[in-house]
Amino acid sequence: MKKSVYSIVLMDDVIRAVDAEAYRLGTSRSNLINQILAQHLSCVTPEMRMRDIFESVAEQIGTAFQIQQQRSASLMTIRSALEYRYRPTISYKVELNRVPDEYLGTLKVQIRTQSQSVSMLFNEFFVYRAGMESEEIRTRGYGGYACQLSDGYFTRKLINSGKADPEQTGEAIGEYLTDLNSAIKAYFADPQGFRLKAAAYEKSYKELLDRNIL
Repeated sequence: MKKSVYSIVLMDDVIRAVDAEAYRLGTSRSNLINQILAQHLSCVTPEMRMRDIFESVAEQIGTAFQIQQQRSASLMTIRSALEYRYRPTISYKVELNRVPDEYLGTLKVQIRTQSQSVSMLFNEFFVYRAGMESEEIRTRGYGGYACQLSDGYFTRKLINSGKADPEQTGEAIGEYLTDLNSAIKAYFADPQGFRLKAAAYEKSYKELLDRNIL
């Protein structure tokens, strides 16, 4: 969304109040004024769109995750503990693009552990998962699956199909996170036996894609 520079005259008391609120929200003075005016005049800003998406994500995931407080309008962080020795924590960070293009944003998944064996399981799971996701998305005519995997850290771009409003987009992201987290937990619960259960999780992911490409 295009921005331009304008000069306006405001009371000192107003500026102090704006600055205090902007600091509390972790944003800039100009961005807060822009949001206030947009809301008052019924204009939709990128921040409003991202807020609506994240509110929809929160409703979709319910109590399955712990939602972390975030000072950035474009970022949402949630966590989930695995039923595995040392109870490692999985962190999911969704960072939305202010203006979506080919991608809605980026998902970053990280496991918090000091155990090398746990990190290896994490990497092995995402080698499998990324390959499966890439193939399923490609068969549906989307060639933009982009991901990276390093030691205990996985990132992927969230594809923008252009077919969903903010509420539907949030629902799709929430469904995807729930589905992914369920598969990760099943893998860590029984790495050797997961191959016997994989078909059910792959079916769940395919059904998710049938509703919305991410």
